[in-house]
Amino acid sequence: MGKSTGFLEYKRELAADRSPLERIRDWQEFHDHVEDEALRLQGARCMDCGIPYCHSGVMIANMASGCPINNLIPEWNDLIYKGHDQEALDRLHKTNNFPDFTGRVCPAPCEGSCTVGLVDQPVTIKSIEYEIIERGFANGWVVPHPPNVRTGKKVAVIGSGPAGLSCAAQLNQAGHLVTVFERTDRVGGLLMYGIPNMKLDKKIVERRVDLMRQEGIEFRVNTEVGKDYPVSQLQEDFDAIVLCTGATKPRDLSVPGREFSGVHFAVDFLHKNTKSLLDSALADGNYISAKDLDVIVIGGGDTGTDCVGTSLRHGCKSITQLEILDKPATSRTKENPWPQFPRVYKLDYGQEEALAVYGKEPREYAIMTKRFVGDEQGNVKGLETVRVSWQKDENGRMNPVEIAGSEEFWPAQLILLAMGFLGPEQDLLEQLGVSRDARSNVKAEYGSFKTSVEGVFAAGDMRRGQSLVVWAINEGRAAARECDRYLMGSTQLA
Repeated sequence: MGKSTGFLEYKRELAADRSPLERIRDWQEFHDHVEDEALRLQGARCMDCGIPYCHSGVMIANMASGCPINNLIPEWNDLIYKGHDQEALDRLHKTNNFPDFTGRVCPAPCEGSCTVGLVDQPVTIKSIEYEIIERGFANGWVVPHPPNVRTGKKVAVIGSGPAGLSCAAQLNQAGHLVTVFERTDRVGGLLMYGIPNMKLDKKIVERRVDLMRQEGIEFRVNTEVGKDYPVSQLQEDFDAIVLCTGATKPRDLSVPGREFSGVHFAVDFLHKNTKSLLDSALADGNYISAKDLDVIVIGGGDTGTDCVGTSLRHGCKSITQLEILDKPATSRTKENPWPQFPRVYKLDYGQEEALAVYGKEPREYAIMTKRFVGDEQGNVKGLETVRVSWQKDENGRMNPVEIAGSEEFWPAQLILLAMGFLGPEQDLLEQLGVSRDARSNVKAEYGSFKTSVEGVFAAGDMRRGQSLVVWAINEGRAAARECDRYLMGSTQLA
């Protein structure tokens, strides 16, 4: 695969992103394309290693190692190296319904388990994936493929995020009549309203959804099942149901002062911003603005980074991102060996932008919020924190221990809570009567995806808990396969 000595001859190279100071002036994607010859050379770095963990998709130390959708990475890297772009696209689509999404937003666990990464920088797998699909669209190779035969079976998919869309695409290819229900005004779920436009342009989401419509999938927006569409009618109208509504209940921070105005969940901040951007280019003012405010983001993950990038584009006065965990090491430690996902320090796009604007990166590590402070009008004006040291308890578990004398006050007129999600909303699940596990997720075994209710399946974050887009696609595809087996007695879906 690739060139056996390619990783020795060519260095890892990525396309240069637009400069941070330029890109924060707009909401456009900031990635540039890789030139043809440079792309071939990057594909050449994928050697015939014999142990391609890059597409293994296994869990090691509670993290994904390799691609969760088992992308045939060595195969399409080899095809790109040899100039067979259309064949590379075919191999990519064999396992991944939406490389146009994952090539933009996936954290690339495949690269963390690349064998070249043992001795050098890993192959630019994510960048190559992005180029393959974009060249496919540019050359007209990505076209609708409606099924030749319809089974007459009707399936309802609830939720249009990555799990719902991948499930719908697969069931439609099997010939079933698929209807996707989405409670918001646009299709895409997390892809539409949970990820900001500069990271995933919504035209990219709409481009793919339009193809799915042409393939025969029906989308019903502004329709919340259980409210706008009764559950009893749903069960009567459809032969099977697949639940893909995600883990949309945000984790709160129960400290004194939580009630002050100006403290918001990150998901609300991001959702309202994208909706206003799409509706009116922010002219309607129907969003939470960070302009001229001191902003604090609590949470160090991808959602927190998206809040940083969005606040900078609003024109915030200052931006600080608080993380309760210690600062990661700059390279793998002995506790984090290959092929585990590398838990190492890096600057994501939002931190790069903050560094360019303010001269320092916005994250503060090993810090815990104690209380929010407000003014007499009930508006937040800051928060109080304490530094922590992570220490093992008598059971060997790591716990944060407050450091005496490390108390600080941070001024802020806007505080965004980006601490992850607790699980799915419960109303629909209660109406359907499906069983749930101890974490409030839908109880359905991985592999069968069957809930406790006949003909009802569950996939994605609402089954496994908050996770990656690629895991959602994995589960959506697999649940479609089992739903097809349930309807037809057998299945040919992968």
